[in-house]
Amino acid sequence: MFITSEPQTMKQVYTQISQGTDPWIALGNFVNCWYDYHKAKRRTLVKEAPSLPESPTPEQLRWATFCAASVEYFCQKYAIPCPQWVHDPRYAWLPEAWYYSPYAHLEQVREELNEESPEPFKRRNIFVSKRIYANKYEIAEDLRQRRTA
Repeated sequence: MFITSEPQTMKQVYTQISQGTDPWIALGNFVNCWYDYHKAKRRTLVKEAPSLPESPTPEQLRWATFCAASVEYFCQKYAIPCPQWVHDPRYAWLPEAWYYSPYAHLEQVREELNEESPEPFKRRNIFVSKRIYANKYEIAEDLRQRRTA
């Protein structure tokens, strides 16, 4: 269970995924902390690297690399200094392209993901939607402002 009083760090996200937690439960808890619950602690949320095993499985490597891409994405988007661990060669690139979509078997979807993936993911050979981390808080605020304008 997620407790909002405790920040969910990216290191914890990786640990939880490695222990079998659904990745989008762990990442969703991180995103809620980043966008709302712990906005003032953003540097702390991304400071520590995932604890990658000495000989990671392909799945462990994939998610550690995804976590590094996510941290770089968030830091760039919100002008937070990016922690050095993000540039560690272990998280630099996946040997096989990973298309994170339930429709990745469709060529058209793969082409769209190739085009729209944010750079921190694309550079690591991970292909995701440009809306991977859509901020529901910013979207809701934008809608409120449009209604009152």
